Amino acid sequence: MPNATVLPDATTTGGALLVLAIVLPVAGVLLSLVAGGRHVEKIALVLLPSGLGVALVIFAEVWRSGHPLTYIVGDWSPPLGIALRADGLSVAMMVTMAIVICVVAVFAHADFNTGAMPVEARAPFVFWILLMAVWGAMNMIFLGGDLFTLYVALELLTFAAVPLVSLDGRAETLQAALRYLLFALLGSILYLVGTALLYGSYATLDIALLSQQIHMEPATLVALVLMTIGLFAKTALFPLHLWLPPAHAGAPAAASAILSAVVVKGSFFLSVRLWFDVAPGMLGAAGAQLFGVLGTAAILFGSVVALRQKRLKLLIAYSTVAQIGYLFLMFPLAFSTMSGQLQSNDALTGGMLQAISHATAKAAMFMAAGLIYAALGHDRIAELGGIARALPMTVFAFALGGVCLIGLPPGGGFLAKWLLLEAAVATGQWWWAVVMLAGGLFTSGYMFIVLSHALVPAREPLKLSVTVPRYREAAALSLALVSLLLGLVALGPIDVFGFGRPEATMVGLR
Repeated sequence: MPNATVLPDATTTGGALLVLAIVLPVAGVLLSLVAGGRHVEKIALVLLPSGLGVALVIFAEVWRSGHPLTYIVGDWSPPLGIALRADGLSVAMMVTMAIVICVVAVFAHADFNTGAMPVEARAPFVFWILLMAVWGAMNMIFLGGDLFTLYVALELLTFAAVPLVSLDGRAETLQAALRYLLFALLGSILYLVGTALLYGSYATLDIALLSQQIHMEPATLVALVLMTIGLFAKTALFPLHLWLPPAHAGAPAAASAILSAVVVKGSFFLSVRLWFDVAPGMLGAAGAQLFGVLGTAAILFGSVVALRQKRLKLLIAYSTVAQIGYLFLMFPLAFSTMSGQLQSNDALTGGMLQAISHATAKAAMFMAAGLIYAALGHDRIAELGGIARALPMTVFAFALGGVCLIGLPPGGGFLAKWLLLEAAVATGQWWWAVVMLAGGLFTSGYMFIVLSHALVPAREPLKLSVTVPRYREAAALSLALVSLLLGLVALGPIDVFGFGRPEATMVGLR
């Protein structure tokens, strides 16, 4: 059954904003290369809030109209031309990632301050350029209207993210970056081969057009499988997660926050586009259940390994492996046995809200862990005694992030899991509800381990290696509060996720 679409085929009012959302970060990167290392931070700190403003305007326009924004590049309509499109999923993710990147930029000022250095340093110059490149690539992923444009955006994201792992130049971080690069390139090759097969079969890669033509045949099935495996490798879904823990744990705190909160969401978002928009009727009940099984394995494996970690950043990294698993539980819950398709319903809303909540909470936790490491000179969990008294705001931010990951009210994680649990009950798939509850208990376990050590008094007076600026603590706390307050969207409509969606059936919570 073809996928009915509501996406317009001409530039809409406000469509030029989509171009601006991509041009701003690109202009920032180019201007930084010309201006040099002394000015790169100033450029980033001016353009990043501007980008957030553009994202908010796009969000408001989609919210006001209830329809997607479209921009036809060069007035050449698909399949000959390229279209940029922003629907409810796009704008929600754009605003979230812009907020996270802006807050991380404030946090990163102390580590990558270009103005305080007598000579230009490599790491600060590279960090700010890569941060803007990540921002631009993510906007392309959210707005791209065809699978090849999304491939280009995915590659830009990879080559911006990998160097963030090894900014300090240590041997172990270089090794982690190379492992990340190998997995990412493998994923890219598989995705590109899949797009080539689809183009050979249908002579178009435009999402709206392809969704009308795609049908079950061997070449199409092979293409979708290859693309999915490639995206799973980039997302670090179990068992393709091997690159994530060393990469996220070894990177500087600001880079870890970006990698965990932002970068892995790019390939996940493409997985959603692929199966919900391009081929919602081709996953099948067995495929949807397989996605759920992989998500379950990620939750259980990541949680158990996190419980055994001795270092705080490694614990958070394996927690990311576990939390990624929740995102894939929405696939079996969104599958309708009556229509044989994935539906844009409350299960999709819950999954995307989980992605947003995880982004804000996990960024806050990585920033808090970075401050603890800087203050103590280590992040050994067993030796965190007294840190809650020395850095109360930091530990509070870490704890609030954990509350959201566990799924306690009023956090965004609670609302996301509630929607997924409702979907599990409504569809009679109780086993996914058991998985989510078990995952919450595991998360509570490793959060209790960390906080129980952090809250006990130190055996001897605690001497901090450095003084932690209050604005850095405030940055971590602000994102934790955002994640916590996301649960309050239950007081108003959350059906923005369904605006401009094919066959949108969600009604939201009032």
